[in-house]
This record gives sequence, structure tokens and C-alpha cells, in this order.
Amino acid sequence: MPITFISDKNLFKLDAAGATYVLSVTKGGYLLGLYWGGAIPDANFGGYAFRDYASSFSPSNPEVTEGGFSPDTAPLEFSGFGTGDFRKSAVSIRNADGNDATDFRYTGHRISRGKGAPAGMPATFAEDPADCETLEIDLADRTTGAELTLFYTVFEDLPVVTRYARLKNASQKAMDIEKISSASVQFAAMDFDFIHLYGRWGAERNWVRSPLAHGHQSISSARGSSSHYHNPFAALARCGADEDRGEVYGFNLVYSGSFDITADVDYYETTRLNMGINPEGFLWHLEPGEVFDTPEAVLVYSKEGLGGMSRAFHRLYLDHLIRGKYRREVRPLLINSWEAAYFDFDTDKLVSFAERAKEIGIDMLVMDDGWFSRRNDDRSSLGDWWVNEDKLPGGLGVLIDRVNALGLKFGIWYEPEMISPDSDIYRAHPDWCLHVPDRPNSIARHQYVIDMSRQDVRDNIWEQMNAVLSKYKIDYVKWDFNRNLTEAGSALLSAPHGEEIFHRFVLGTYELMGRLVDTYPDLLLENCSGGGGRFDPGMLYFSPQIWASDNTDAIERLAIQFGTSLCYPASTMGAHVSMSRRTGFETKGNVAMWGTFGYELDPNRLTEKDLGIVKKQVADYHKYYELIHYGDLYRITDPWDNAFRCAWEFVSQDKNEALFTHVTMRYYHCPTLIVRFKGLDPNFTYTLESTGEKYSGAFLMNAGLNLSLYPRGTGESFVLHFVKEN
Repeated sequence: MPITFISDKNLFKLDAAGATYVLSVTKGGYLLGLYWGGAIPDANFGGYAFRDYASSFSPSNPEVTEGGFSPDTAPLEFSGFGTGDFRKSAVSIRNADGNDATDFRYTGHRISRGKGAPAGMPATFAEDPADCETLEIDLADRTTGAELTLFYTVFEDLPVVTRYARLKNASQKAMDIEKISSASVQFAAMDFDFIHLYGRWGAERNWVRSPLAHGHQSISSARGSSSHYHNPFAALARCGADEDRGEVYGFNLVYSGSFDITADVDYYETTRLNMGINPEGFLWHLEPGEVFDTPEAVLVYSKEGLGGMSRAFHRLYLDHLIRGKYRREVRPLLINSWEAAYFDFDTDKLVSFAERAKEIGIDMLVMDDGWFSRRNDDRSSLGDWWVNEDKLPGGLGVLIDRVNALGLKFGIWYEPEMISPDSDIYRAHPDWCLHVPDRPNSIARHQYVIDMSRQDVRDNIWEQMNAVLSKYKIDYVKWDFNRNLTEAGSALLSAPHGEEIFHRFVLGTYELMGRLVDTYPDLLLENCSGGGGRFDPGMLYFSPQIWASDNTDAIERLAIQFGTSLCYPASTMGAHVSMSRRTGFETKGNVAMWGTFGYELDPNRLTEKDLGIVKKQVADYHKYYELIHYGDLYRITDPWDNAFRCAWEFVSQDKNEALFTHVTMRYYHCPTLIVRFKGLDPNFTYTLESTGEKYSGAFLMNAGLNLSLYPRGTGESFVLHFVKEN
């Protein structure tokens, strides 16, 4: 059993594929987080919880008989605010009397097979309940009457623990949640580096690593979305841990709204990491009997460095987060009209794209922004989702029939969460956008944000979308989100519920996305937010792929894709070949192949030489699909540690096949390039497909290959394919 309760020690032990997580309960009912790390077979944790305190400034509790106990220093698993623990708390509740002192104590627990999910939110799942086990720990604040349940799920084949919390108002008076984390984790040391992903539009998910210091280190978003600027991912890496060696603890929040991840180092050099909804701009009102669930947090342990952490995240999301038809089925290879035409297209132009795409071997044409209402630029019409027949004579049916007649599938673009001031729907319902009374609305990209917290608004959007999707044969939807939330108020939410709007907006988006994929299970949904502004596991639950960035330059995409890969698998990264000029089509294709792969260009502008390259890329897409989408990723050389080149490798799970890619970002004079490969079976013999030469896995990993004669000029790249000898 992966979860055991040792009653004589009041100790919970969670074992997960090479990792162990240990909790205990004190005589006073405090829940302590004792240990998380490499697997431990025994449970001799007597005295392990001891944390001394120095003076009266660390208050003690007379209910706890263990010597030296103070809430200020104890490894409290889910600490409340204002009752003796002065570190960052996991939960804070303001009760009807106006105070926010919060103190939860253990009342019971349950262990069961399978797992649940927070209400109304995406979460990891187990198709077979035997794949995982769940611990529910009940706690209560006897003063306020609040009841808290902490959910821990262990996946037996992965070093993963998922967590979320459920808070119930079991009192007779209303209360307000000021802060509640999804997970709070305790470490008895501070010898970690804090790793996270920062960025901006066009340069998302850059990797930064810095040593933990006394005090608080945090990343967050207060934008109403997970954002381009910080991703809801962080890792604590033991000092000296690298790509392949050392302990790394990974954290990811299954949530698409404002979030906060904070590492707090105290004066005894112990560390607490809290993650969850950003408390800034958040307050949730609970009437008696009402319940609030947090988003799910994913915790990964690796003793094989950052690479091991990444592969555990990838396997979890491939097997236990992404759903639907395209979880395992080969996805259609698409060409998108945006960079080819922007708003300037008509039926004939799009059909000409489809005709050339058919010659190349592409499977689907996607019509991007500009097909609806009076949408000829970005200044109008969002929210009016009816077909512009001036641009598309005869409507969508004529276009789709002509595209389908060529043997291609058809996709379409939507931005459901937005509304243009210049639109029929806004003129009819000006209260349907997010707004605050007596305050002018900020505008971005000439648009406002529609109020997704309202059921009537979501129903209107759905009726418009469904009228199109039910009438025409549409195989793909690109769901965009091109600005963040400001003046976040709703005409239907007044005090004391006004500050619930950020979270209610996210719940509304999830509800509408869920309605879409449940009604159209064969639809391929791709999420987008000005590129990668909402690249998070919450979105992956509904859309198996996300447009990684609006920046399609092959060289700049390297850093974006390397950073993204710390947490997210290749099959989720929307990556296309475009007409960017810095590299040739070979390198554009080699970089985009590390992702969903597709094209973002006018195919009629391709030269005969380019057409030949593209046709080979299409063939390679199908040849390497399983290996890239479902194989294990090994990062060889990253673009931050080496300013000149980078390289990566995919290895099939059975170790029978490997694909290595090398890109020179800028030329440098280095006469010798010897590369040692990773992840192979040392006892297998592999054939290098391009030369027919044979090598043992041990040779390739230990001695490596001299690749000095392969292309290494600025922007050049090459690919090596290895296959196990039968």
C-alpha cells in the first residue's frame, strides 16, 4: 500500500515510486510535515519533529506536552495565521467577529483507492483506481467552526504527490477566506536554489536559478491569468544539483488564474514553500454550510536532477492530465493562416492555401482571426460570432466544403472571453464586460474582458459558438485570450462577494471549455493567450496543446522551448515553421519538431527548394511522432549555460530508439565537438541511421560521438536518429 497510517506513532507515510512523504500528528492535534525526499523503508521518526526556540518571542502552547514545541518553529503542515506561527501561513480566515486568528487541529482521516478532484476545476486523474491512493486528513478550528480537509494522492508508478484543500463553514455564522494555499511543504534546511520561469510576450518561460536566502522569495501573477511573466511552476534544487544529478523538488499549480508561490526561510534556516491562489485581490465569502475547494498542486521529487523532475512531470501529464481523443491519437498536421494573411483573406485565398498544403502533405487548414462580424482589424466585433459573408461569400459552408473536397480538415479561431466596445453585443449589454462602477474601463488591444463569472454571459457565448460548430464540419478550435483582467468587477457580484471575481472568472472559463470539449469530443482544442500567456496545466486538462509563443523565430524559440520543457511535455508545445529569416527551413523544422509541429506561413510563397524541404519535414513528422510526443526528453546542452549551441534528445520508453537534435545559435570556433548521449540502454546496440554505423549504448553515453564535421554555422542544425539493432 503506498499510504500507511502507523497508529502507535500517529504517523502517515506516503510512498511514491522512489519518494517518501511523511506526516505526523502531535498530542495537541497539530499536523506536522516531517519529511519529503528519497524513499525510506522504515518510519523511525521519533524526535525528528523537534525544532527548538530561543526566547519568549516564539510562543509555546500548553496543550502540547512535547518539549521545545512552538508553532513559530514547528514544521506545521498547513499553518494558520495569527496563532503563534509568524512565517507565511497556508490559511487565514476572518470570522464573523472580525478577527483572523486561524488554528486547525487534526480530527480524523481516511485512506482510499483512486482520487477525486476539486469542484469545478481541472485536476489529474486515474482511469484505473488501482493506479493511485488518496489520503484525506480532516482538521478543524474549534473557535470559528471552520473544517478543513487536506487531500493527498500518490501515484504508485511516479514520484508524485498531488494535493488540494477543501474548507467548509460548519459554523452558524458567515466567514471570509482571506488566503488558502493548495499546498504547503516544510523542509528542515535552506540549502536550495529557487528555480522558476519568467518572461514576457514573445519571450516566455526563461529559466532563472538563484540561491535561497533568509526571508521570502516568490513568484506570482495578479493578472487574472497565469500570464507570460511568471509560470505557476517552481523548483527547489539542492545546491549543486544539475540536469542529471542531485535532489530536485518540483511544484506546479493546476490553475489558470492569479497565483502565488513563495519560499519562506526562517531564522533557523528551515524552509516552507506555499503555493496556491494569489491572496492579493482574493476574498471568498462562506455562508454556513458552504464549501470552498482550492486548485490542485502537483509535487514531484527527483534524485536524478532537473531532467528526472521534468520526465516525471511529463509522464504524469501525458498519462493523468491530458484527456480526450488526441491524448494518444495522432493529431492532424496543420497550417495556420495568421502570419500568411492576418485579417486580409477571403474564400479563394484560403482555398489556395489549402491546395498548396495538400501538395505538401498537410492535414488541416486553420482560419485564424478575422472571419466574423465586421472584423477586418483588431478594433471591433469580438463577441459577435456570426460569419462575415462579405469576406466569405456563401458563408462557412462554401469554404469548408472546398477545403474538405481537397482532403483537408478545417479549423477556426475564437476569443470567447473578450468583447469589443465596437460590437453589437456590447451595445446591447454594456454591463457584460468586467467593470467597476464609476470607474472608466482600461482598454487593451481595443478590447474589454467579458464577464465569464456570469452564467447568462457564458450561455450567450455558447449559443453563438454552438450555432457554428453544430452546423459545419469543424475539426479544430484555437481559443485565444489576448489581454489580462482590469477593473475586475461584476454587475452581479456585490459585497461581500466582490473580491471573488478573479476566481469566479477562471471557474467560468473552465465551465465553458468543459462544455465545448464534452459536446464535441472529436474536436482538437488548442489554447492560446497572445502566444504562451496561459501555458499551465489547468488549460492542458481541456486542450492537449497550447501555442507556446507568438515568437516563431527558430533561434529565439530554443530558450522558450527549453524553459517550457522543465515542466511540460513536447506534445503540449504548439510550435510552427514560419517565414522568419534568421535560419533556413531545415533548422526551422528541426526546432518546431520539438513540439506539436505545423506551419505558420503562406505556402504559395515557398520556392521549389523550400517545398522539397517541407515535404521531408512532413514525412519526418509522421516518422518521429510517437518518439517525440511520448518519449522521454533529455536536455543535452541548454541555451543559457552555452551561448553558442544547444541540443536535446528524445528516447523511446522501451529504449529502442533515440532522436538527437543540435542547433548552433551563433558560430564559434571550436574544432572539436564530442557529444555524450543520455537515456540509452548500455547493453543495446544502436545503428546510426544516416551512416549505418553501430555503437553500444554504453559507448554512446560514456565515450560519445565526435560530431565536429556536422553543420555548425550560425543557424545551422542537424538531427541524428538511432535505432536498436534487432
